[in-house]
Amino acid sequence: MSLNKIFNRTRCQALPILVAFILACTFVISLWAQESLHSNSNKNFLWSVETGTTTVYLLGSLHVMRSDAWPLAQEIESAYNDCKKVVFETDVDGMNGTAAQAKVMTLGLYPEGQTLEQNISGETYRLLHEKATARGLPMAYLVHYKPWLCALTLTVMEFQRLGFDLRHGVDNYFFRKAKADGKETIFFETVEHQLNLFAQLDVSEQESFLGQTLKDLEVIETLASDMVVAWKTGNVDKLSSMITISFKEYPDIYDRLFVQRNKEWATQIDYLTKRNGNVLVVVGAGHLVGTEGLVELLKKKGYTVKQR
Repeated sequence: MSLNKIFNRTRCQALPILVAFILACTFVISLWAQESLHSNSNKNFLWSVETGTTTVYLLGSLHVMRSDAWPLAQEIESAYNDCKKVVFETDVDGMNGTAAQAKVMTLGLYPEGQTLEQNISGETYRLLHEKATARGLPMAYLVHYKPWLCALTLTVMEFQRLGFDLRHGVDNYFFRKAKADGKETIFFETVEHQLNLFAQLDVSEQESFLGQTLKDLEVIETLASDMVVAWKTGNVDKLSSMITISFKEYPDIYDRLFVQRNKEWATQIDYLTKRNGNVLVVVGAGHLVGTEGLVELLKKKGYTVKQR
């Protein structure tokens, strides 16, 4: 079987890389088992930064949702209606396009003569074989996948099995809505940049990412719905503590996926506040919380940031 056929059989709706950023990649999920979900805020994962001429809204997104998680809070819809421009992490159409799929194949597959089994430990390979087979995915389909691509493929498949879908994701919803309404769309990053966030992980980081994903597959079903509840109740402290604890052993990955990107995005948001016209910024919810999240970075720049 050719690599093209292998990839096409398992890519799961064009293998959307953004799924890996649901809250804080798959590392955070297991922490929910020991935590209460209750929130006292009764607010949303929505903030606003107001200047004399401009309001910039910051909306934390869940990239996959179930249809029963809708509708969104009116406060969120009102923020969208108040803006003529909408900013996203990357071009949603571009992420699902043929060029992105081809790039995934270039970055995520081993060249002929190399296999996944040759590049990860026997224990990780055994666990992968167990989890993939249990989900009806023969290892023959994954033999040329690099660890990061295996991890994302299995994550996408598991969320789809549970009824979560990109079509119901918050960023996808507003991307489609903005296009239909003729609003200007802006992107913080290129599709290639987002793909490289994973492809440029070193060998050990990729195996750690895959190993943790395989362990977390067993708890996703129990806890995925709870994550949506936390998001809908604006439970910021909960999400922040989850990310801090879960990335304690992965500081380099956290720096790559969150810290460096947040700093760059904060600079771009600073620029947006100085232009006329209100703007809605839609990024993964995990990017808004914590001491190095966008909310705190903007406060350090002197802005008043209000959760709504």
